[in-house]
Amino acid sequence: MLRMKWFRDNFLDKKNKYTVLDVGSYGVNGTYKEIFFGNNFTYTGLDIVDGPNVDLVPKNIYSWLEIPDNHFDIVISGQAFEHIEFFWLTMYEIARVLKKGGLICIIAPSNLKEHRYPVDCWRFFSDGMVSLARWTNLTVLHAHTNCAPSPYLHKWFSLNNADSILIAQKDYDGKPNFVTKDYKCEPLNSNQKHQDFIMSKQYYPRITSIFYVSITSTMNFIAKVSRYIARNLRQS
Repeated sequence: MLRMKWFRDNFLDKKNKYTVLDVGSYGVNGTYKEIFFGNNFTYTGLDIVDGPNVDLVPKNIYSWLEIPDNHFDIVISGQAFEHIEFFWLTMYEIARVLKKGGLICIIAPSNLKEHRYPVDCWRFFSDGMVSLARWTNLTVLHAHTNCAPSPYLHKWFSLNNADSILIAQKDYDGKPNFVTKDYKCEPLNSNQKHQDFIMSKQYYPRITSIFYVSITSTMNFIAKVSRYIARNLRQS
């Protein structure tokens, strides 16, 4: 939620109205609809099965014939790409239905433990996020893995559940067209990807960070032990 809220607050104009498509919107542990709610947003949730917070289930999950080209101002997806077997096909559709000048925000884990729903196929780093934009001819505005705008935003960092994010813009009409001829891999440097964001290697050596990580690790351990004891008591 933190990264998606940051995207909304820093890349969208509060004076404008936006049509938003959420790819992988099925409500499990909360939804992004609460972030893109109100008079400024017209929100549509898309997923492969019907359920809570799902407005559209495409007949073909890799070819959304129900949605025309250049249809949405914003396309978002959070904690879904790791579950998509052929995510590059989904990314193609995301770029296709996005309007010229529109923005995407994709968030996916980089090191989260396996969690099948119904499958768990992939993990992403910031370079992988950049490659998604390049594959669909989008312009990268921001990409990072386990970074934050400030060293004091402790909840942005994680040793075991780190996220990657891509924010990109569409500068053309219609369908993406990746051309392989003469393509060269030219890695973006850290400043090009995430500007002045604090990287994890800068964050963790800090005294305040060490203290925060120690406290949260201890609290998580106590919570885990408490759940174990409670479960055994129920079974006895």
